[in-house]
Amino acid sequence: MPTDDASHPRPRVAPDAPRPSRRALKIAGLIAVGLAVVIVILGVAGRASQSGQIKSWTTAQAIPVVSVVTPTGGAADRVLVFPGTIQAYYSASIFARVPGYLHAWYTDIGAHVKAGQLLATIDTPELDAELIQAKANLATAVANRNLAEITARRWAGLLKEDAVSRQEADEKTGAFEATTAQVNAAKANVDRLQAMKAFARIVAPFNGIVTARRTDVGALINAGAGATTATELFDVAQVQPLRLYVNVPQADSAGIRPGISASLTVPEYPGQVFPAKLATTSEAVSASSGTVLVELLVDNSQGLLKVGDYAQVKFIVPPRPDIQQGAVLQVPSSALLFRKTGTQLALLGPGERVRVVRVTVGRDLGQTIEITSGLQANDRVIDNPPDSIADGELVRIGGTAPARKATGANAEG
Repeated sequence: MPTDDASHPRPRVAPDAPRPSRRALKIAGLIAVGLAVVIVILGVAGRASQSGQIKSWTTAQAIPVVSVVTPTGGAADRVLVFPGTIQAYYSASIFARVPGYLHAWYTDIGAHVKAGQLLATIDTPELDAELIQAKANLATAVANRNLAEITARRWAGLLKEDAVSRQEADEKTGAFEATTAQVNAAKANVDRLQAMKAFARIVAPFNGIVTARRTDVGALINAGAGATTATELFDVAQVQPLRLYVNVPQADSAGIRPGISASLTVPEYPGQVFPAKLATTSEAVSASSGTVLVELLVDNSQGLLKVGDYAQVKFIVPPRPDIQQGAVLQVPSSALLFRKTGTQLALLGPGERVRVVRVTVGRDLGQTIEITSGLQANDRVIDNPPDSIADGELVRIGGTAPARKATGANAEG
């Protein structure tokens, strides 16, 4: 092997191997740098595009989503629903008129009874003794009167013969009249006690149903003028027809008048509707509740309804004569905004911008509210608006915002 010196041999080079030029190396370096720059630019551009999309989506999601309703006319027939209570047409709590002990009862709760039907009997030993004594007193009074009558007749005959004085004859006649009065008093006492004895039979006052029995055989029966001493024995209710009482708010009371349609439902018969007829109203507003008491009559010939039932009563109320179609509009109660400046509605204006207007509220119909001024029939009302909603605020309908709005929002941001 050839070497330059004795310790370092010289490498052997093929005679045909080409050497790279400096120009080629520069071109390769420039290409590598260009590729790196392109990669960096593409990465930055991708990140900027993704950041813009995220910002656009975030801005769109920040716009409140609202639902819009259209006002409805308020001059059509209105449906008013109120709670009511069913009561008996007649209801009587039967008390004892005479003291004693309950001998027997013949009807229990739920029994259908007729007027005059025997419900129970009372043993009255004290009253029986008083009646026997009264009859004996009457017999004594009758005997005294008969003797006084005979004596008076005799003295009247002696007076005609001038055997006695007129004064003595008049005294005998007066004694007869006094004993006659005593007989009448004794007879009246006997009649009174016999009438009291008749109250030992407890009878139904009218056709109806026994709704309560509050005594039993052998129970001590108290009777007297004081409410604390009297003993309630039975409750009887007449259930055909039934009375239905409803408290109607003052604002709706003007529409409750004879001739309107009414119906009711009760929880035990879901889906079944019972017709009712307006009977009368109290014509007075309660100071405690601000309502007018309304009485209706309900047919209960089938015996399905019960005394004390809770009912939902529906009235079909015609519009007031002074309100024309379109003069009053209705919106959901949930659309109202209650603020310091008054009652307001949020409307959807041009460009989906909010327009807050002040309105005048009419009658509260439960789920809907009458608006008498400040609202037009073609306005778009925002239902359930956020409490923070402001005039001019941008909103969107539904869950997706149009692309144009999102672009505009990005431009503003």
